[in-house]
Amino acid sequence: MSASATTGGTPGAGAPGAGPSAGITPQAGPRAPDPEGTRTSGRKRLSGREKRNLRMGLLFISPWIIGVLVFVIYPLIYSFVISLTQYSGMQTPTFIGLQNYVSAIADPLVRTAVGNTAYYMAIAVPLGLAIALLLALAMNRNVREVALYRTLLYLPSLIPMFAMSFIFIVFVNPQFGIVNQFLGLFGMPDTNLLGEPRYAKLVMIIMAQLGAGNAALIYLAGLRNIPETLYEAARIDGASRFRQFLSITIPLLTPTILFNLITGVSGAMMVFTEAYIMTNGGPDNSTLFYMLYLYRNAFSYGQLGYASALAVLLFLFGMLLAGLIYWLSRRFVNYDVSAG
Repeated sequence: MSASATTGGTPGAGAPGAGPSAGITPQAGPRAPDPEGTRTSGRKRLSGREKRNLRMGLLFISPWIIGVLVFVIYPLIYSFVISLTQYSGMQTPTFIGLQNYVSAIADPLVRTAVGNTAYYMAIAVPLGLAIALLLALAMNRNVREVALYRTLLYLPSLIPMFAMSFIFIVFVNPQFGIVNQFLGLFGMPDTNLLGEPRYAKLVMIIMAQLGAGNAALIYLAGLRNIPETLYEAARIDGASRFRQFLSITIPLLTPTILFNLITGVSGAMMVFTEAYIMTNGGPDNSTLFYMLYLYRNAFSYGQLGYASALAVLLFLFGMLLAGLIYWLSRRFVNYDVSAG
């Protein structure tokens, strides 16, 4: 019997060289249906439902998008453009290039303002972090009246800064202020604390600590997020309360500390209200903070271009400082343990 008969009579089925090279083109199988149309041009095409969800999502976040564009992106771009001009707000801006930045670097009052702001930041921020942590530990006590304590400790932070400034003017009054009366109990003479360059900034630093309630609430949330089982295990091992605080509370609270540090530094860089109301930058420019000097140039001296250059420099310095803090945070911030 021939080979062709054996294979069902298909001619050339067993012949050498049969196949594609022999002139027979293989037929491609049928392609699976693509109802969603996701294979168009190698890209995934959104379905009708996904498009509707995308439109609805953009609609819901559109107020935020518009707010960022109008109140953040546009002012940043406009401030940079104006910083390259000489502009008083009345006449047409005159382009002068980087002259405002050169003048800012050479301005002795800018160096004074930067020094005052750095001094304020270096003392007020660490002190505020420590006081807020102490308040949070007090708020976290398991006592019956804890809700009342939390309210009383948080209340001072609700007072607006301009109102607190007027209150402190009365407190430190050299004739009848409660601060001088208290110091007089220790034999100290009446002192005009806001009239002395070495004391004026310290008064504002102490006043800023009355707003520690906001950071204390954030600390409290971080404390409540630490698993209680860790403290129980530490007590079984014989660890004292202080050791538990150093080895458990502080390491697991470092993300919260980082957040409060960033917000504290940002607030210290923009300190303005208390200096404007209480001393207006005096005495002897000892409370001339950066934002106050920027305000003077913009609205008192009519130098909007120069003030915009100062604002751009402050923005760049703030971004640089925030980046440095985040880079250093890799060494001490711990995200390993969460409440469970």
